[in-house]
Amino acid sequence: MNQGPIFEGQRIAILVDTANMYHSAKSRFQGRLDYKRLMELIVRERKLVRALAFVERSEDVEVTPFIDALRTVGFETRVKVIRRHADNRVRGGDWDVGIALHAAQLAPKVDCVALVTGDGAFTDLVDFLSHGGLRTEVYAFEGCVSSDLVHRADVWHAIDENWLMDR
Repeated sequence: MNQGPIFEGQRIAILVDTANMYHSAKSRFQGRLDYKRLMELIVRERKLVRALAFVERSEDVEVTPFIDALRTVGFETRVKVIRRHADNRVRGGDWDVGIALHAAQLAPKVDCVALVTGDGAFTDLVDFLSHGGLRTEVYAFEGCVSSDLVHRADVWHAIDENWLMDR
């Protein structure tokens, strides 16, 4: 894992793809990510400008306790409802464009953007942010991360069982 330099006072924004993290943690460790620990391990001695968690939920699934827990540890939340049509088509729920737009809006206000996702759809976003002079960090579970995303980011950190909630 490439650590790269962390500068005290560096302004950082964290953007979390919670659906990706949920499925990755479950598939790799049969566990759940500890968002408080996640924030502490990412921020360290840097200055947190914004921490955003992007949540997808089905119409019939209650996510209020999860959203409350995210807010308690300092994340702002954005929620999209996934709707199923009668013919089983799915509408809504994907946060890829929303995450990219929030990152672009935050770019002038930060020195570093930490993307917590393994989704290769964010490779172009990493390129965009890097070309704008920002440090890009990717946090994802090993084995659940796009190799292009890993190679294009300035730094990538493997999330392991130490980042999970105690069982």
